[in-house]
Amino acid sequence: MTRFRLLLPAACALLAHMFLPRLGAEANPDSYPQTTSRKGLQVQMVDDALALGVKHAALNFNLAQLLDLSGNTNGPSREVDGRRWFFRTDYLEAMDRQIRPLSEKGVVVSLILLNYESQEPALRRVLLHPRYDPACPNHLSAFNTVGEEGRSAYAAAIGFIAARWSDPAARQGRVWNWIVGNEVNSHWFWSNMGHLPMEDFCDDYLRTVRLTHREVRRFSSEARVFVSLEHHWNIPYPGGKEGEVFPARPFLERFARKAREEGDFDWHVAFHPYPENLFEPRSWKDSSAKPDWRTTPRVTFRNLGALGDFLGQPALLHAGARRRVILSEQGFHTPAGPDGETVQAAAYCYAWKQVALQPWIDSFILHRHVDHAGEGGLMLGLWTHRKGSIADPDRRKPIYEVFWKADTEEADDAFRFALPVIGIANWNELQPGR
Repeated sequence: MTRFRLLLPAACALLAHMFLPRLGAEANPDSYPQTTSRKGLQVQMVDDALALGVKHAALNFNLAQLLDLSGNTNGPSREVDGRRWFFRTDYLEAMDRQIRPLSEKGVVVSLILLNYESQEPALRRVLLHPRYDPACPNHLSAFNTVGEEGRSAYAAAIGFIAARWSDPAARQGRVWNWIVGNEVNSHWFWSNMGHLPMEDFCDDYLRTVRLTHREVRRFSSEARVFVSLEHHWNIPYPGGKEGEVFPARPFLERFARKAREEGDFDWHVAFHPYPENLFEPRSWKDSSAKPDWRTTPRVTFRNLGALGDFLGQPALLHAGARRRVILSEQGFHTPAGPDGETVQAAAYCYAWKQVALQPWIDSFILHRHVDHAGEGGLMLGLWTHRKGSIADPDRRKPIYEVFWKADTEEADDAFRFALPVIGIANWNELQPGR
């Protein structure tokens, strides 16, 4: 029995490493997939998403749930800069259970990389950005790539999961898009770095995006890395203070300029064109969405063409090509009243038709799958949530059917109800960027 106990740790370690990604393998050369539709969803229920015919899916990934600093040396690991970092098998396998069935059906999976404040002091020390302010509302930190330890941990984590979800032989699923943080031009809320000038935040974020790109491309030669921006374009989010929020346009201009100065790389844009008022889904009424990117306060579904014009400038291109754009998070609130669910469904129809006018957009990923009780009163889901629950599905709303039919031969019939709601006679009245 004593001998068995002595052998058990070594045996467990051997078994764990048998299931590691092939970290020494060359980058997977597979070409980036071409899908038949832009329809996407931030997925809560994988089976339902597949039944709806999604071709794009976004999933949240929390770095603090991956890294294991407990001293358990039997789990999967990766060494960077002379230090070995260990990862939680249970979290990896939970993500596998979402990623694998989606990617096996040809869905392009986007991973939204997040850094929630952990309850474990050791994880907070390693993962939280040195300028993180615990008074921030959502307890989401910018990534700590400032010092040697934080940078090593981040590189190890990104490299490990990039290897895991780029290796078809491992049959653990495939991730193609890697979104660094969330809505970073409103960083106080979604990627916190305390209070600081936009320039300081931008330069720090660029370092992290570049490091992400380096690690991802070690294992997939055509995977894409994205910056994440919300819809306040020439104005900052009005709910934030100086040093907490920045307009997206000057932020992106500086990011692009600094990237060129340091050696450009093919970063891309994950944009969130929510309506100007999140509680008013009728984005065709957005008065602050103007056609000209130089002056428009916001970019919403009403003026998507402004973003395309901006990214088409020579200074924004990479190797002569436009940066790729995914609309990785946006949704439509269900207003109160008897026609609220109809208005929500019509808002999706309008947005779908506007996206169809923009060939440079690769995907339109809806948020949310199910109404969520923790979103400040917003009800954005395809499903209602069960009373008393946070986000357990209860009943399909009308938006469910138009989402399902959006890229089918039945789309015209399914969308027809929306024309009088929007106030147009036919869809030809819509124009790009108007």
